[in-house]
Amino acid sequence: MEAAVSPLYRSVAERVMALIESGAYKPGERLPSIREMSRHMRVSINTVKTAYDLLEMNRRIAPRPQSGYYVRGPLPEIPSEPPIRLEALVPTEPTIDEIAAQVHRDVDRTDLVRLGAAVPNPQALPSARLARLLAREAQARPSQSAEYQIGIGEQRLREQIAKLLLEGGSVVAPSEVVITTGCQEAVTHALLALCEPGDTVAIESPTYFSFIRMLERLRLNAIEIPGSSSEGISLEALEYALDHQRVRACLFTPNFSNPLGSLMPDENKERLARLLQSRGVPLIEDDIYGDLCHGSERPRTVKSFDDSGTVILCSSFTKTLCPGYRVGWIVAGPYHARILQVKMALSVATPTPTQLAVGAYLASGAYPRHLRKARALYASNVARMAEAVGACFPDGTRVSRPRGGFVLWVEVPPPFDSLRLYEEARKRGISVAPGSIFSLTGKFRNALRLNAAVWSPETAAGLRTVGELARESLRPARAG
Repeated sequence: MEAAVSPLYRSVAERVMALIESGAYKPGERLPSIREMSRHMRVSINTVKTAYDLLEMNRRIAPRPQSGYYVRGPLPEIPSEPPIRLEALVPTEPTIDEIAAQVHRDVDRTDLVRLGAAVPNPQALPSARLARLLAREAQARPSQSAEYQIGIGEQRLREQIAKLLLEGGSVVAPSEVVITTGCQEAVTHALLALCEPGDTVAIESPTYFSFIRMLERLRLNAIEIPGSSSEGISLEALEYALDHQRVRACLFTPNFSNPLGSLMPDENKERLARLLQSRGVPLIEDDIYGDLCHGSERPRTVKSFDDSGTVILCSSFTKTLCPGYRVGWIVAGPYHARILQVKMALSVATPTPTQLAVGAYLASGAYPRHLRKARALYASNVARMAEAVGACFPDGTRVSRPRGGFVLWVEVPPPFDSLRLYEEARKRGISVAPGSIFSLTGKFRNALRLNAAVWSPETAAGLRTVGELARESLRPARAG
């Protein structure tokens, strides 16, 4: 019997790998273009494209939009399945960390290299066009612009958001959309509508530090569900927690979570929706990064698998269009009336002029074109920063490989202390986010989150300084 012949693209992939392993192409170096490689190896362009796709899937090379394919750096990826101690899944009372508040305040410090707060790249925002629309809408509708938008919000904006939600797989009527002042207000309203002081909320671990501060202010307990950088929360750990604790609600970010950048697979999203539906536990789904996938296909939401109203969907345009306009929304299904009651009690209305401007921008059809450019920029900047971390951080450092958003999670070998590094970096004019503020109990002290939205000579220099500080922090311990 004749031996099976390996497909030609696999042979091409093996030859490219041989070049990489021999050192002909080093980490961070650009490979020949697909067309060039097809000429060199005398094969079709499609064959090389499939070979490059295989190498990318195996994480040996990485594409950069409008630039080509590059050899991945030597930095190991964070393990996809961290060890889980199920008996440790118990409710904890959150406490506000002053450093978390300081990381937020650093956003306004123009004298700092801002690697800490997860703010978008100013160059990736259509600020000038939105400013023109803001002025135009205010002039065209002076009375409406000055009036309250009490209740669910401006009609055209809600219609446009309902259309956008189709991209994530959710069919929602405009009347189901409630406009909020940003995504964080949407999440706060959901927690207030669902929970009473002393209730327990399941959150992912690590999680966005503002959620921890929010839970503390609302006098809610929380239980940390471990997550991985590749697939998000552990459904097995969540099921264990639901079996052993009284969980009132869950608060997760399935699409490009902050800080891990993880993307939950569709099959896990469906399992999550079914699990929570069977237990009668609502999910507050934060989808603020969902539009910022690095590819062309926007991921589905958990809400798209929900046929019982278990999932409350929250998002905003803070990361994609206009942070300062503070235009967010919530789709709450059977909890819609409760959300409106909370909104009326706390804020009454959301500013009208910004709603009109964003609604006009969406109606113009410019948003998809804008997203294509923003996605390409962030994919490139995230890849560049990940490679730079591999070059300047200590041996044994691991980094996440997000497929969306613009934050990186970096883990440095113990006894590295990111709190000490945070203080030293600020003395040198650089802000980072230490890992311990992303946990209820101060875990992840050997980790930090970096904002990769901007890549510039200033950013690169700041990152080199942070890497050197990390190396210095380990030298005495290792020397001893």
